[in-house]
Amino acid sequence: MVKVVVTGSNGLLGQSLLDLLLQEKENYEVYGFSRGENRSGRNDFSYVSIDITQEENLKKALIEIQPNFIINTAAMTQVDDCENQKAACDLLNVTVVKWLSEISEEINAHLIHISTDFIFDGIKGNYKETDTANPLSYYGLSKLKSEELLLKSNINYTILRTILVYGKVFDMSRSNIVLWVKEMLEKGKEITIVDDQFRAPTYVKDLAIACKISMDKKALGIFNISSNGLLSVFDIAKEIAVAFNLDTNLIKPISTFTLNQTAPRPARTGFDLSKTNKELDFYPKSFKEDLQKFKEILI
Repeated sequence: MVKVVVTGSNGLLGQSLLDLLLQEKENYEVYGFSRGENRSGRNDFSYVSIDITQEENLKKALIEIQPNFIINTAAMTQVDDCENQKAACDLLNVTVVKWLSEISEEINAHLIHISTDFIFDGIKGNYKETDTANPLSYYGLSKLKSEELLLKSNINYTILRTILVYGKVFDMSRSNIVLWVKEMLEKGKEITIVDDQFRAPTYVKDLAIACKISMDKKALGIFNISSNGLLSVFDIAKEIAVAFNLDTNLIKPISTFTLNQTAPRPARTGFDLSKTNKELDFYPKSFKEDLQKFKEILI
């Protein structure tokens, strides 16, 4: 029986991981760490209400459980909030990862950590795992710092870089691009979407599968996880409208410059998935195909 701790178990990826791992209760003993009450709608795992930004509490809980794997899905991911609240961003995105790394070394746990395309400047696009990082935002910098901590550590680690994660779980604390676009268009509201930023969105179920594969294979190092094609955010919104039979005419293009966002965003990201295909034997699909799978669970 493999003991797994999922930090941020109330989040989108956290709840998706619970749903996936608990399909194999004979193989995994699952612990969910999150603040407040358990919001997953499940009670067939061990839930620990904990503030992981309190080092002693985190250390005590993990030493008591002695997990084989820690999957760290907890992060501050709202880019402008990170720019405005740098200390809070550093605490959750960097310092907590440092503690998790130190505790993992002490208890011989394998740490699986989620990172982002925002570690890159967006000039090149189609990034490989080995490409040089150059974050434009404080959020991107914080995630790069967390990666560097693990690269210098003595533990077994997996870093999964991902892009624009979407999906739906039992209790959502915040929306995501697919749900937001769908909701606005269903209400007949006109929306403006940037047409000069390019992304490869990631279905949360795929990211959860990648976490599980990394664990099962004890994969080490950095891997890219996203859909397999690059689209402008404007075209992403149009794909969502088409998938759900909504009015594409309500979607209006806008340039990044006119948005006046607090934190700069990379213009073009996207990932080269060849290492993921080869070493994880995982072949993500197109955004269009993933949307159809997502649509089936919403109906």
